[in-house]
Amino acid sequence: MNWLDICALDDINPLGSRVIAGPKGDIAIFRTSDDEVFALDDRCPHKGGPLSQGLIYGKRVACPLHNWQIELASGEAVAPDQGCAHRHEVKVEEGRVLLALRDSLAHCA
Repeated sequence: MNWLDICALDDINPLGSRVIAGPKGDIAIFRTSDDEVFALDDRCPHKGGPLSQGLIYGKRVACPLHNWQIELASGEAVAPDQGCAHRHEVKVEEGRVLLALRDSLAHCA
């Protein structure tokens, strides 16, 4: 698998995000307060709201349009809501955020 160097971890504020253009739409990269990183399509499964503009708490993001709660690790909406924002593999190595380059997106379970 090839990895794309996105930025330094410190370039994303804790509880913040960064958006990059992906081959099938924008991808939001999120940083938690514990310095974990997650990457999801920047599109809420409900009405397409920009998840990158939502509030991050714990390992979830709240969509700014209708407050749907999305799990950062899986992209799944928290019950009773249903839906999924596609996730992408992302990691931090030597302080750099790397996004997996692959032909297809990683999908929810």
